[in-house]
Amino acid sequence: MYKVMLVDDDYPVLELLSQTIEWEHLGVKLQGTYENGGSAFEAALREMPDILITDIGMPKMNGIELTKRLKELNPNLQVVILSCHSEFEFAKQALKLQVQDYIVKDMFDPEDLCGVIKKVKENIDHEKMKSLKQLQLQHMLDKNRENVKERFIRQTINQSQISEKEWLIDANALGLQLDKKGYTATLAFVHDFHLAKEQYLSEDNVTFAINNVLEDLIKESKLDAAPFPLTANEFIIFFPSLQSLKIGSFDDSFGSMKKIQKALKKYLNIDLSFLIGDDCSRLADIKQELSLLLSSKHQSFYMQPGTILKRELVQAAKEDLFSKYDEASSDFRELLLTKDENRIIPIVSKWIHHIEEKNYPPELVKEWLLKLLIDLKIKLQALQLFRQDHAIECLHQEILMSKFLCELRVLLIDYFKSFLYLSNEVYNQTKRTEILDAISYVSMNLEKRVSLEEVAGHLFLNQSYFSRLFKKEMGETFVEYVTKMKITRAKELLEQTTDSVGKICERLGYDNQSYFIKLFKNHVGFTPIEYRGGKVSAG
Repeated sequence: MYKVMLVDDDYPVLELLSQTIEWEHLGVKLQGTYENGGSAFEAALREMPDILITDIGMPKMNGIELTKRLKELNPNLQVVILSCHSEFEFAKQALKLQVQDYIVKDMFDPEDLCGVIKKVKENIDHEKMKSLKQLQLQHMLDKNRENVKERFIRQTINQSQISEKEWLIDANALGLQLDKKGYTATLAFVHDFHLAKEQYLSEDNVTFAINNVLEDLIKESKLDAAPFPLTANEFIIFFPSLQSLKIGSFDDSFGSMKKIQKALKKYLNIDLSFLIGDDCSRLADIKQELSLLLSSKHQSFYMQPGTILKRELVQAAKEDLFSKYDEASSDFRELLLTKDENRIIPIVSKWIHHIEEKNYPPELVKEWLLKLLIDLKIKLQALQLFRQDHAIECLHQEILMSKFLCELRVLLIDYFKSFLYLSNEVYNQTKRTEILDAISYVSMNLEKRVSLEEVAGHLFLNQSYFSRLFKKEMGETFVEYVTKMKITRAKELLEQTTDSVGKICERLGYDNQSYFIKLFKNHVGFTPIEYRGGKVSAG
């Protein structure tokens, strides 16, 4: 609803107009009434009106001066002059200020003013619609230009046969003047893109917002840079190279990157990182450098938000990440079973730090984490500590789409916090809290002897009562359940470690290896050696 400011030093007029005109019925709101131009101006500085209705001859500041000063602050302000003066000189001054209407008090009634307000409101609506159409047209033009730039950079990367002469013409039109100077190619990454997409509602909006900030910054700060969108969260930005400028130009380029980072953080709350390539002076150089930058996903995966690094060859880790699978699985399982939220960040940070230290390939890290989470989900569902409808498929997708290790760290922390909340909800709603406590206790102590007497004592229950309750709720005896869980754990150790059968037997609290082998075969259908061999050959 448009705001109206009413200014007149004649109080009866103010009272008449404010009380007799049904402002809201006209689709406007009476923001305030003022008896002189000075107080009206001060009020407008706090809250600018859309429509000003003012007398001319007033103390402190007359209506013409008030109109002039407010128009300087808000050129779209709609003004209606309401005055006793019918002199041509006042009308001429009002005309110069593009006043919408000039009404002489002696010759009007409130209905006349209602008609004027309706007309003024229509003017505002029309101007807003025209501005909206102009913005939409500009958006289409900008989007089309960005699409052209994106196609150009993709063709530069992917097309094997390119006419260098035609390419130079297109490049020059898009701000890349390779015929005059060399450039340093950089690959810019948007961190936490999923959060930016939520904030701006779509990928197109994020890209459009970033492009606008980049273009405005390049124009206003006269940054000598040529940006090209590559994907929704990646940009190729060319900066003048050291070879084509005076000494110290790298510092200038570095400073330009910092300015871009600062502007995006300030205006869009988006973190950007840069991976810097080598200097390029020919089309062939640019094609090669862009290819190298795009194949540097291993290096960029470990970049923190707001960093600037030189592209370099990364040596893959020699140690297999899956050799740590059992240890990590035990850490995470224990974390979830103890329900201690204070341990989430230390345990997640421990494994993220290990991954960072060893510099494992990104796809291996994602595969490792996905397997860990899927296995945890299956185990905890079996323990009845995880509802079937508490799916983690969305998290899986986010892991696959994550481009940075630091994002995976946040995802894991949020996931485990969410899990603890949901598991506590399950625990609090069920009537079988003694059984859930028993299941949790068994899971935490699988690698030692676990007896019915020990668990009943832990729960402060009579052994016979606990035995009957467990059988009733679980559909199997306590001993059968413990054996099943130990066999499941034995299968995990056979798959995920190189421990001997004897060592696994000892780890699970069995003194007699022959008995353990027989027990394993009765449950699985194979001996431990056969099971491990089958898994290896199947893999």
